[in-house]
Amino acid sequence: MSAETATPPVSASRIRVENALRALGMPTDIVEFAMPTRSSAEAAAAIGCGIEQIAKSVVFRGKASDACIVVIASGADRIDEKRLAAELGEKVGRADADFVRQRTGFAIGGVAPVGHAGEVTVLVDRALWALEPIWAAAGTPNAVFRLSADDLHRIPGIRVVDVRQAD
Repeated sequence: MSAETATPPVSASRIRVENALRALGMPTDIVEFAMPTRSSAEAAAAIGCGIEQIAKSVVFRGKASDACIVVIASGADRIDEKRLAAELGEKVGRADADFVRQRTGFAIGGVAPVGHAGEVTVLVDRALWALEPIWAAAGTPNAVFRLSADDLHRIPGIRVVDVRQAD
């Protein structure tokens, strides 16, 4: 790690992620930084890894269903909303901060792939499987945890999709 870790009080969001990871038999070593790791670039710089190794969570809202969709993708990739809509069978739009907080229980920049407060559809882009290790948000904008792409298969109901934007 290239940044100093901090010892702030542990947030309820982080605890929720840690408990969810433990229940799924996934690694529970969460690292918190004094600096924010809200964006993929900030997270990669703090961890000392490549931006492609950041498993970013992008939250979308189903236009017809009002469903909460969390797409986990490489920090180096952009999500193709048309491909995502084709996968889901409905148009989608980026979720605003209030929707993200209400449905996932996390603030933007801290959305973890597990431990959501409400019903969430979790999709993971296939390109993420080529990377090892990967780092994901752990419930707060300055907390992350390390996992293998294969650990993502332990998330109940997760679907693997091809939704990254073509170069």
